Amino acid sequence: MDNRNDIREFLASRRARITPERAGLPTYGGHRRVPGLRREEVALLAGVSPDYYTRLERGNLGGVSEGVLDAISRALQLDEAERAHLTDLARASNAPARARRRPATHRIRPGVQQLLDAMTDAPAFVRNGRLDVLATNRLGRALYAPVFDHPAAPNLARFAFLDARATDFYPDWEDAANTTVALLHTEAGRDPYDRGLTDLVGELSTRSESFRTRWAAHDVRLHQTGTKHLRHPLVGDLKLGFEAMPLPADPGLTLTAYSAEPGSPAQDALRLLASWSAPAEDRLSETEPTR
Repeated sequence: MDNRNDIREFLASRRARITPERAGLPTYGGHRRVPGLRREEVALLAGVSPDYYTRLERGNLGGVSEGVLDAISRALQLDEAERAHLTDLARASNAPARARRRPATHRIRPGVQQLLDAMTDAPAFVRNGRLDVLATNRLGRALYAPVFDHPAAPNLARFAFLDARATDFYPDWEDAANTTVALLHTEAGRDPYDRGLTDLVGELSTRSESFRTRWAAHDVRLHQTGTKHLRHPLVGDLKLGFEAMPLPADPGLTLTAYSAEPGSPAQDALRLLASWSAPAEDRLSETEPTR
């Protein structure tokens, strides 16, 4: 296995969206056979030879320097996520064969689970790069109840594309679907030799045309902070802020936690959800009169 096809399609797709006018190049009229920049135009903007850039776009990033990657990124007007993705593609391309296969992490350290359990007012979970949910606290499991109500292991990508309830759970399903695919593409750039990820992409491509179309776009995205809009089957619509934090001691794992604005309907909904998800003995103690 190698990632030359991913490199080729990523660079070609980024080149196709940049017009000469947007790149600041002169135009002389006439018909252009390509929708965006020509390879030689990218080479001119990046300060490399056309032959060298052609070699790069054919998927050969072997030995490419950081300076050249920066120049290509500027020429193609890549954003932060795309720059990081190109760097990941180059790093994976240049990695020694023995270092290319690293098993995805599935174990959660006790300390991480203890941290999750201590977050009683904030839904939180830990996922890997394939979007498998590996651990959660009680409120996080309640928030994502439809994802866990599934015969297979909880995976956010399978839920988004293969579960009919996803379009209700994500009111803005299009954005959720785009984000999901972009995160998987980002992970594929970091580790193109992850067999589990390859199998997941193959499964989703076979079973979902919506996934297949989005995967072909080669979009990537950073997903570190923002607002998540969910429609929970019990408490209704929630607009929650989220923070996604990598776990440095557990490479490849990300802890995502949600919060609601104080005094907002979302905070009331989370409190109701927490009450609903509490063990029966806790709910009973809350209803008993004080003596």
